[in-house]
Amino acid sequence: MKKDRTRELEAFARVLDVMDELREKCPWDRKQTIESIRPLTIEETYELSDAIMDNDMPNVCKELGDIMMHIVFYSIIANEGGKFDIVEVMNKMCDKLIYRHPHVFSTEKVKDAEQVLQNWEQLKTKEKDGNRRILSGVPESLPAVIKAYRMQDKARAVGFDWNNKEEVWDKVKEEVAELEVELRKLSGAKEEIGEEKYRDLAEKELGDLLFSVINAARLYDLNPDSALEATCKKFRRRFTYLEEHTIREGRNLREMTLEEMDAIWNEAKKQEKE
Repeated sequence: MKKDRTRELEAFARVLDVMDELREKCPWDRKQTIESIRPLTIEETYELSDAIMDNDMPNVCKELGDIMMHIVFYSIIANEGGKFDIVEVMNKMCDKLIYRHPHVFSTEKVKDAEQVLQNWEQLKTKEKDGNRRILSGVPESLPAVIKAYRMQDKARAVGFDWNNKEEVWDKVKEEVAELEVELRKLSGAKEEIGEEKYRDLAEKELGDLLFSVINAARLYDLNPDSALEATCKKFRRRFTYLEEHTIREGRNLREMTLEEMDAIWNEAKKQEKE
């Protein structure tokens, strides 16, 4: 059943009108380029991510508006240079979605979401202007944890994956053992040259370990980035409790023993459980 789009179209037309007027009349908006907006877009994307992680729906709504503003802004600037406009942006997106969902817009059948993902990756490689390599769609500038997860996910979509979940733990254990070997060498290095060599080797093994742990998380349908983010928030919360507790007592963390700090840390953990 078709929805009544009147309200939505009116709101989007208002966005276009407001952005056109800003581009024409605001000195700051008038001087912006696609390159100058890019860092702001990255910041807005992370702010949206924060709001999603906090399950802060009012802020999710606000940040989505900011992202939309950037999409329109890029399109206005590109249109001024005769490159493309917002109509082309939206039509290209729709064409891509229709092409990559033949099970919805054509007669193809799929059995589950896994097959949808596999078809998506296969169709991408066939597109005339699409990605020629499986991993070329993963941006180099992505944070490393997300990049590793997406690379593994894309490889899985073409069948390059573990046969079962249990196998990945042998790989994790293997990488832990290899890292321990290199760390012992690093600890025993006597010369500066040797220390630098073993540090490089240890760092490579650490990378292999992290990659394998992310792989394990993916196989169990866990998001390593979300998990690590939640742990960071927990650490920040508990450390803030520790810091505020010591300030109230007129003390300084640098003057406390680890045992004293641990005691307050455990208080924070206990309060969270209660």
